[in-house]
Amino acid sequence: MFAFLRLTAKRLVSLPLMLLGVTLLVFVVLQFSPNDPAYNALGDGASPEARAAYRAEQGLDDPLPVRYVRFLGQLVQGDLGYTAPPAAPVIDRVVTAFPLTIQLTVLGLVLAVAGALALGVTGALRRDRWPDQVTRVLSIAGVAMPAFWLGILLIQEFALNLPIFPTGGYVNPADSIGGWLLSLALPALAIAVPAAASLSRLVRTSMVEELDKDYVRTATGNGLPRAIVVRGALRNALITPLTVLGLRVGYLLSGAVVIETIFDLPGMGKLILEGVTNGDVALVQGAVLTIALAFLVVNLVVDLLYLVVNPRIRVV
Repeated sequence: MFAFLRLTAKRLVSLPLMLLGVTLLVFVVLQFSPNDPAYNALGDGASPEARAAYRAEQGLDDPLPVRYVRFLGQLVQGDLGYTAPPAAPVIDRVVTAFPLTIQLTVLGLVLAVAGALALGVTGALRRDRWPDQVTRVLSIAGVAMPAFWLGILLIQEFALNLPIFPTGGYVNPADSIGGWLLSLALPALAIAVPAAASLSRLVRTSMVEELDKDYVRTATGNGLPRAIVVRGALRNALITPLTVLGLRVGYLLSGAVVIETIFDLPGMGKLILEGVTNGDVALVQGAVLTIALAFLVVNLVVDLLYLVVNPRIRVV
């Protein structure tokens, strides 16, 4: 237990350092943007003198370290700045858009894990037979499919040719659970397929290794029901795939940002696209930082979950 608490504290301590590194990277990269905040704020008709005065007033001519420290101070207070005119707090835009991205990512994660378990366990239990070959082909095909390309195909087949799902748009679950599921079904499937395909190969490999261990053979030889043996082996086999689940969630999150623009979902992807299109550095910066923070938090949760399910870590 002491070892578990020590490792947990170690990961919690490292989180602020990683956050600091992410903020520094995002801030520095966006400072090289060709977009002039003074031009975006004052418009085409502003004189060079007015723009210079605006830059001086906002501290945009200060040295980069000074601006970064000021940015950190605002960030600690929950201030992500203001969008280009019409000016609005970036944090308000993020709070409105981020829940949809989380919903899409979680739904895609559920589908990805379910698909990975189905393909991986089937391949392991029927190794080197035709079900294993089929699951292998499906997993390779799934890995080769870019999420955005699959999303376009899904729209073509299941929204246009077979009008089962909407081509895009979002329905709030408070208005209609059924409409909400229909609006997110195709986007979630588009980001889930590549993740499920890559995870399934890892699940299969781990499951095969576990089924070949002596304790499984002993339990099977002693007449223990196969379902119980498989369930026990599966729990141990999932320890390895769990280590990469955090990265897969990050891929799902980034994939959701891209897919949102294809399905016209008002999430973080559309927010970033709007910021890039309008040259709104503050909006892009706030959205990217929010996604990066979510990625770090998800990886922290997965690390802690790994410590819980892996008994070897707990007794170190």
